[in-house]
Amino acid sequence: MENDLTLANQLCFSTYHASRLLIKLYQQALQPFSLTYPQYLVLLSLWEVDRQPLHVLGDQLDFGSNTLTPLLRRMEYNGWLTRQPQETDRRQLIIQLTEYGRSSKAAISEAIAACVTAQHIDADQYRAALDMNQVLIAKLKKMLN
Repeated sequence: MENDLTLANQLCFSTYHASRLLIKLYQQALQPFSLTYPQYLVLLSLWEVDRQPLHVLGDQLDFGSNTLTPLLRRMEYNGWLTRQPQETDRRQLIIQLTEYGRSSKAAISEAIAACVTAQHIDADQYRAALDMNQVLIAKLKKMLN
């Protein structure tokens, strides 16, 4: 049992380390677009569903307002999206892609795909790891809520 408490045997460290390496990999692909990894996550969410209320976007990404607000300001300044007050409740912001944000999807997707493909990650192993990670996330959320 004593050997179980080594760093190499900790799932928390393994997932943390893998996450950091994946983010670094994605940052290489995103650099030509002057995007950070968190900004890419915002784009992914808006490519799925454009015109999201700020709080919905924050909930989906699990970003607090102290993280999301400056991130969105920079993205708006750089032409990726707009932040508009909601018609019915001026206190609520609606986040919407600009034409630039919409039209950049294909190029960004190609850059990410090329970066991942260059790592020779097997598609079946990728899907299996993603599925296993989704199960882990669901169990942890259930346990912690």
